[in-house]
Amino acid sequence: MVTAELQRIFAAQQANRWRIAHTTAKERSAKLERLAAAVEDQREAIAAAAYADFRKPPAELEFTELHAVLAEIRHTRRHLRRWMRPTRVRTPLLLLGTASEVRHEPRGVVLILAPWNYAFSLAIVPLVAAIAAGNCAVLKPSEKTPHTSALLKRFIGGLFDESEVAVVEGGADVAEGLLELPFDHVFYTGGTHIGRKVMAAAARHLASVTLELGGKSPTFVDATADLRAAAERIVWSKYVNAGQTCLAPDYVLVHASRSAEFIAEAKRAVGALYGATDEDRARTPDYCRIVDAAAFARLRDVLERTVAGGAVIEVGGQTDAADRYVAPTILSGVGFDAPIMEEEIFGPILPVLPYTDLDDAVARTRALGKPLGVYVFSRRRDVVERVIASTTAGGTAVNITLLHYANPYLPFGGVGASGLGSYHGVHGFRALSHQRAVLRQREPTLLHLLFPPYRGRLHALAMRMLRILE
Repeated sequence: MVTAELQRIFAAQQANRWRIAHTTAKERSAKLERLAAAVEDQREAIAAAAYADFRKPPAELEFTELHAVLAEIRHTRRHLRRWMRPTRVRTPLLLLGTASEVRHEPRGVVLILAPWNYAFSLAIVPLVAAIAAGNCAVLKPSEKTPHTSALLKRFIGGLFDESEVAVVEGGADVAEGLLELPFDHVFYTGGTHIGRKVMAAAARHLASVTLELGGKSPTFVDATADLRAAAERIVWSKYVNAGQTCLAPDYVLVHASRSAEFIAEAKRAVGALYGATDEDRARTPDYCRIVDAAAFARLRDVLERTVAGGAVIEVGGQTDAADRYVAPTILSGVGFDAPIMEEEIFGPILPVLPYTDLDDAVARTRALGKPLGVYVFSRRRDVVERVIASTTAGGTAVNITLLHYANPYLPFGGVGASGLGSYHGVHGFRALSHQRAVLRQREPTLLHLLFPPYRGRLHALAMRMLRILE
């Protein structure tokens, strides 16, 4: 339901959107500079809020969120003036005497629905793109991380008038109310199920959308891979944020000839990163907790059902409901029909599945849908190319995981059920801009020869010329 407060904020931004649209690159850059300075000033407060929400380690927040935000702002400010310039395009002979260009104009009023797992950065990075493109924006943080949500409300309120950028707190009812309003663009990060609802709601107003979703991102480890390096990188990327990362490796496919060796290296990496014993891992300050009781219950249930079905816990498996703790867990003896393989895990449980035939393994991953990421560890270029050419994914990293997200020159986004559209750097600027075609007639053209009446010698000559120009 749309409340009077939501209508008031939306009306204020609609009234202000043309003033914001007319801002210069210098003015937008100054806003982003102010935003970056505030992030620097509020580092400790942001870290404290994330820790209060689900024990996110401050050092982890620093490199996964604050660095991402500040790097995005720096990159955008460095290139914004060039991005905003009209782009000249070529003119066909038929339109001789005209000049054409593409202009990037703001979409207008943008709704950003942010998730809880990286509650600060996944709210602010889309906002950077919205500001760079000259939009007004309403930001709705997730109610699952209330401390970060409250911080964002104060943080943004101290930087912008709500007629330009506003933060609206609340639960699903508030999000549903916002989606009833005719925003020009909706930027949603979260699960596929809700993503479908967001897209349907946006369609009622013919609003454009950016959907950053998820999926079961596979990781291939072939017989030639450096197993120690592969295991360490996969373990790090799986258990950062306690596995609550849309881009995390969901499961690992290892060549059968090296499966046991990989598991041994992965267990070693878990011990090195999070503690040698179960007790050490439960006590380490470097490992965060599951966000809420419902997410914890889902993970414990799928783990128990998978083990009951024959899977073997190689390391981990411990859970503590009171602490919302799920240990870093590695499973072997998992088949594609196991409960853990039915949907995105979104938690610190890593199934390891052996394969013997790469083409068969690739086909099985395709049956699970189009993921946000595909990862490949191999020393053979032909293997890497076979995997890339035979799969579809939002992005791919080779002999590493996650880090393509950190390159602002690369588009970040999904495909199919893992998302629609992309952002970061110029890709975010374009996603939150409309590419407007502009054609100017500068000199007389021959176009009048194509006007009615469609007969006579001049018309016949014009038609012959038209065919020559095809």
